Amino acid sequence: MERCAARRAPEEERRVRANAREYNEKFQYASNCIKTSKYNIITFLPVNLFEQFQEVANTYFLFLLILQLIPQISSLSWFTTIVPLVLVLTITAVKDATDDYFRHKSDNQVNNRQSQVLISGVLRQEQWMNVRVGDIIKLENNQFVAADLLLLSSSEPHGLCYIETAELDGETNMKVRQAIPVTSELGDTSKLAGFDGEVICEPPNNKLDKFGGTLYWKENKYPLSNQNMLLRGCVLRNTEWCFGLVIFAGPDTKLMQNSGRTKFKRTSIDRLMNTLVLWIFGFLVCMGVILAIGNAIWEHEVGVCFQIYLPWDEGVHSAFFSGFLSFWSYIIILNTVVPISLYVSVEVIRLGHSYFINWDKKMYCAKRRTPAEARTTTLNEELGQVEYIFSDKTGTLTQNIMVFSKCSVNGHSYGDVQDMLGHKAELGERPEPVDFSFNPLADPRFQFWDPSLLEAIKLGDPHVHEFFRLLSLCHTVMSEEKSEGELYYKAQSPDEGALVTAARNFGFVFRSRTPKTITVHELGRAITYQLLAILDFNNIRKRMSVIVRSPEGKIRLYCKGADTILLERLHPVNQDLTNVTTDHLNEYAGEGLRTLVLAYKDLEESYYEEWSERLRRASSAPEAREDRLAQLYDEVEHDMMLLGATAIEDKLQQGVPETIAILTLANIKIWVLTGDKQETAVNIGYSCKMLTDDMTEVFVVTGHTVLEVREELRKAREKMMDASRSISNGFSYQEKLSSSKLTSVLEAIAGEYALVINGHSLAHALEADMEVEFLETACACKAVICCRVTPLQKAQVVELVKKYKKAVTLAIGDGANDVSMIKTAHIGVGISGQEGIQAVLASDYSFSQFKFLQRLLLVHGRWSYLRMCKFLCYFFYKNFAFTMVHFWFGFFCGFSAQTVYDQYFITLYNIVYTSLPVLAMGVFDQDVPEQRSMEYPKLYEPGQLNLLFNKREFFICIAQGIYTSVLMFFIPYGVFADATRDDGAQLADYQSFAVTVATSLVIVVSVQIGLDTGFWTAINHFFIWGSLATYFAILFAMHSDGLFQMFPNQFRFVGNAQNTLAQPTVWLTIALTTVVCIMPVVAFRFLKLDLKPELSDTVRYTQLVRKKQKTQHRCMRRAGRVGSRRSGYAFSHQEGFGELIMSGKNMRLSSLALSSFSARPSAGWIETLRKKKGSDSSTAGSPSSAASKTLKV
Repeated sequence: MERCAARRAPEEERRVRANAREYNEKFQYASNCIKTSKYNIITFLPVNLFEQFQEVANTYFLFLLILQLIPQISSLSWFTTIVPLVLVLTITAVKDATDDYFRHKSDNQVNNRQSQVLISGVLRQEQWMNVRVGDIIKLENNQFVAADLLLLSSSEPHGLCYIETAELDGETNMKVRQAIPVTSELGDTSKLAGFDGEVICEPPNNKLDKFGGTLYWKENKYPLSNQNMLLRGCVLRNTEWCFGLVIFAGPDTKLMQNSGRTKFKRTSIDRLMNTLVLWIFGFLVCMGVILAIGNAIWEHEVGVCFQIYLPWDEGVHSAFFSGFLSFWSYIIILNTVVPISLYVSVEVIRLGHSYFINWDKKMYCAKRRTPAEARTTTLNEELGQVEYIFSDKTGTLTQNIMVFSKCSVNGHSYGDVQDMLGHKAELGERPEPVDFSFNPLADPRFQFWDPSLLEAIKLGDPHVHEFFRLLSLCHTVMSEEKSEGELYYKAQSPDEGALVTAARNFGFVFRSRTPKTITVHELGRAITYQLLAILDFNNIRKRMSVIVRSPEGKIRLYCKGADTILLERLHPVNQDLTNVTTDHLNEYAGEGLRTLVLAYKDLEESYYEEWSERLRRASSAPEAREDRLAQLYDEVEHDMMLLGATAIEDKLQQGVPETIAILTLANIKIWVLTGDKQETAVNIGYSCKMLTDDMTEVFVVTGHTVLEVREELRKAREKMMDASRSISNGFSYQEKLSSSKLTSVLEAIAGEYALVINGHSLAHALEADMEVEFLETACACKAVICCRVTPLQKAQVVELVKKYKKAVTLAIGDGANDVSMIKTAHIGVGISGQEGIQAVLASDYSFSQFKFLQRLLLVHGRWSYLRMCKFLCYFFYKNFAFTMVHFWFGFFCGFSAQTVYDQYFITLYNIVYTSLPVLAMGVFDQDVPEQRSMEYPKLYEPGQLNLLFNKREFFICIAQGIYTSVLMFFIPYGVFADATRDDGAQLADYQSFAVTVATSLVIVVSVQIGLDTGFWTAINHFFIWGSLATYFAILFAMHSDGLFQMFPNQFRFVGNAQNTLAQPTVWLTIALTTVVCIMPVVAFRFLKLDLKPELSDTVRYTQLVRKKQKTQHRCMRRAGRVGSRRSGYAFSHQEGFGELIMSGKNMRLSSLALSSFSARPSAGWIETLRKKKGSDSSTAGSPSSAASKTLKV
């Protein structure tokens, strides 16, 4: 196979000639082969090792291994380093190779798909990777488009074809593409074989919605646009066949241009550990220098006197050179401050956390039989530090299912559910849905709850009839009748499908269409309307109209569109009706429904003929065609008569509003980045309560030029600043901004704002000279919605936040259009939904519903971060306590690089004696149960602020380790100076001292991990006490006579353990050392718990209080909870879930007590840190003295 992509000079324009491979090959265009894998068989080993040795620790251990191979300075065997290093490198390489194997497999699957290529006038089956630019290929219904094609002809009239673009923009609705008229007649292979047109067009780019080019054929030129293109990743629908000319192939296609590069992701803790390893290495060098200088001085002053029986090693001729060798010896001995077992343990803990995610039944979707999946093991703790979530909309927040919910017809609102007395029914009292059995063509899945609308139809209300007649005519839906009466609608948007289905059920059934007619069954009677014109929807017009001629010959224009556009185009006679309908629209919008206004206008025959002629001339105009058409559309769509309005519910995924509310309480900002149009995205924002009517203002940025966008952003910031000045309570705005930098606006803004920005405006906002202004404005807002964005723009927004905000980002999406965003964010989450598996394959984590994100972050993420931080703190503590004893011993052994411990103890300390207890803590520990993690989202904030493991916590850990090592060495040293055995012999000897210090060390670190463990399981008990038992068993075994007789040169401590540990003085020394090491820690933690408790301490305390409550009180609380659910978020349209929580109305007694307690100084401490970090400050009020005393620890 030839290479999938080669480096080429950037193109200025592309020239493609049909059926001319030799001509096209001279331009060296990319083939249609794609490559997303990183390695091949030859490059895997060098590239993967290079990537692994970018980890500072791996390079550090390789350096130590080289030192240990030098016999003059090595006091430890080389295999103690090489075995674990090779093990770590091998495990990582196998994991990387497995991941890349699946990428190769995916690439091969795509590259080997079959396509029909026209070669020498004959259609041949070719693999996708063998398709070339300039080839003509044939597509059949439901096939994927192999490359970016210029549509030449199709089986449909006028060269139309229908495509689904879910893999590109996430939209599952169908779109229409059309061949230019001159090629639409080339329907058979003989004509196509003679087609030799040449296309000159733009070079490869990532703009999905734009294409510019010209077709030159038979001495004529024809303009080409995006409407003539079929892009790779689309699926042909409802079209038997079509032919296309390959313009862009493989990596040049717009899909691949938007896919983004696979980035190597590592967590902030990984990056911090790289820094800490460098610091520790520097500390190690300092210790080595001190001990080397000591060795040189000692050898010069004292050692020279003992040359007779303590001669220098061969090759050592001076005290200075002895000190130099001693330096490297101590580097090897003291390297255990960062043992390689640290990295092995980290990977094991991450693997355990990944399995917990995979095994979580509460993140399993039974409907789709899809479990949650951790597709990487390296990012788990980062899930506990997320500050920004970037979410797709369609299929991620929504199900992409539209439901006709309510409507207003001639001033009367329909759709409210009513009880038998005609009053609005309460939730839970919903009657039977409307019976549509009278209509044999009704869709059985459609449900409506207000029978009065059907009654109006049956009574012959002319306004209601005209209302549904409009819905059955004014659309671009395609109808497919597979059998008599079984209609299937294929709509360009789910909204249209919902409206046409509603009309169908109420008796106005859209049956079929041709390019010139529409057939509708009106209450059982088939009527065919002549379709005169379609005035299609676009983002500027925000409306759609059709002009039809009825069988009676009457010409009428039907129009539907956004209320802001249509209401100003009505005839003045509609004023009273407009006022009533506007009230209904406001009511519907308050419920988060998507609204459209419907209107009509009768046209005179003479006026239509004259207008139609002008329309024909404008359609064929070579220049300013779109502007001229827009003027004609605008002219005819005036002085219309209002019919009413529709309200559609865009079905959110289950639990989306609650999830967003909870994540917001956890101080996580959620930005929605969608390829959908602005109105749709904003409506969803209201539905899921990201946007609310209580917001101070929603800023909409729609500028088309750099200056317009800059001005709109500036005005938005000025409004926010003015509002802050007005309520700053005497503090000037400048004073508030004095200590802040980029995010200065954030700490001064009061009130809630939202920002909505369109894709064309975002393109300008992301330019280098404006990106900071955009980010400042966006970060000052509670909610940000970016509409009509390309996949690459999604990635650019994520990259912008990563660049300027020291915050962890998470991107979540379900379509191929989300892949670049998922790859760019620190953490990528794929929803396994309706839009293929591209997002899942590119993701780090996947599950089937957005609501599971709450559990992934607040439970698994928070626990993973907590466990990893506790693990690292303890690990550094125990290794500094273990290693620094060698440093102190150096001052008493002539700096000779003699070890304190037996070499087997040094080998087994991190592998056996202390590895399993800390692993158990790192895998199983919890500070609070999962229910409390979900109940109190504020528990998530320490991770965002990186409070549990940072440079400060690291220095505290090593300070405790050094303190322990000092006591561990000097207490036994002081005791042994004058102690005697039971038989009166001197107790002090090297081997007894080594056993005493080692035993003290194992006991102290075991007690310490017992104090650090917050959640005890049988495994924790078994590992901690089992490790202690294992230590004593191995100690006595290695000091036994049997091993000494078998290996006299290896086990020289024969009988020492038995003799030493039989002495009461030794046990008293061990007990004293343990108490003196542990008591300060216990005292400090007790005082901290009492004087400055953390929120997790408070939650644990409330658990204890709750357990001690009497059964009667528990029952009372349970009854109170049931009552609060009736006013819960899922059933509240005007107030958000967050407001209920802040008010305390739906909280339990202990929750209220907790909120009061958490307002004590510890909360202020977190807020102070948040301000220093530059994040949004919480608007927590000052607690009263009474509230401070609500709960006492």
